[in-house]
Amino acid sequence: MIVTVTPNPSLDRTVQVERLQPGAVHRTVRTRLDPGGKGVNVARALAAADVPTLAVLPSGGADGARLAELLAPEAVPVVEVPVQAPTRSNIAVVEADGTTSKFNEPGPELTAAEIAALERAVGELAGRAEWLVTCGSLPAGCPDDLHARIATAARRAGAKVAVDSSGEPLELACAAAPDLVKPNLAELAELAGTPLRDLGDVLEVADRLRAGGVGAVLVSLGQLGAVLVAESGTWHATSEVPAVLSTVGAGDAMLAGFLRAGGSGPDALRVAVAYGGAAVGLAGSRMPAPDKVHPQRVRVGAVDNSASLSGVAA
Repeated sequence: MIVTVTPNPSLDRTVQVERLQPGAVHRTVRTRLDPGGKGVNVARALAAADVPTLAVLPSGGADGARLAELLAPEAVPVVEVPVQAPTRSNIAVVEADGTTSKFNEPGPELTAAEIAALERAVGELAGRAEWLVTCGSLPAGCPDDLHARIATAARRAGAKVAVDSSGEPLELACAAAPDLVKPNLAELAELAGTPLRDLGDVLEVADRLRAGGVGAVLVSLGQLGAVLVAESGTWHATSEVPAVLSTVGAGDAMLAGFLRAGGSGPDALRVAVAYGGAAVGLAGSRMPAPDKVHPQRVRVGAVDNSASLSGVAA
C-alpha cells in the first residue's frame, strides 16, 4: 500500500478562458471542481491504476466534507483528521494555449493538537505501507519541519519515504534522509540558492542532496521531461507532449507513475514521464487513467550535461 499525506489539501476549481487579461471581465469557456493537494492527486492517480492507496489529510468545515465526497467516486480511501478551520479552495485559470495561472489560498491554521493528531494518524498507518508520500505546502501553524518529522516516523515504522514539497519544509525534509524527493526545476533551484542553467547544474545539486542522505532525486523539467539521480545511475527521460490543457497536478501524476512502476530505476522513470505527459493533456487537475498513459513513447537515455534549461517551465 502507498499512503499519501497532504497537510494542506484543497478544493481545486479550474476556470478555462480564451485569454487572461488583468483588469478585464472574462467569460469562462468551462469550469470544473476537483479534489486537490499534491498527496491527494498522487492517491487519485494510484487508485485509478488499482494500486492500493490511502490518503491522509486534515479536514475542516463544509469544504473538507466536499473534498472527501469528490474522492469517493474515484475510489480513494480517505483518513480524515478533523480540524476546526475550513479546508482551503484554490483557483487555476487556464488559457487556450495551456498557460496556467494559479491562485492558492494559504489554508487553515492548525492547532498544536490537530498537528499532533495528524502525526499520530501517520505513525499508525506507516507500518502498513510500502511507501509513505508526504507532499505539498504546510498550512499556517505547522512547523517547517513537519514533512521531516513525518518522514522520520514513517522510516522508523519500516516504510520507504517520498517527499514532494518546496522551500524550507523541503530542505528540512531532505535532512531526514528520505528515500526519494521530487522537486521541480524551480524548487531545486531554490534549494541550491542559485539559478540552474543546464542539466549539469541539476546533477550537481542532486548529487549534493544524495551526499546529504537523500536516496534518489527525481526532478521534473516541464517540456524537457525529467531527470533521475540515484545510487544505481542517472537518466534523462523525454517525450512528445500533445496539446497542453492544464499543467496543474502533472508533477503529482509523475510521482504516482514512478511509484506505481516500482519507485526506482529507468523503467520507473519512463512510466513517470508518461504519466506527467498524459496529465497535461487533461483539463483541470484530473489524473490520467492507465489506458491514457503510453510509456513506449518516452525516450530514456544518458544526461547531456550541457543541455540548456533556458525557458523551461517546470
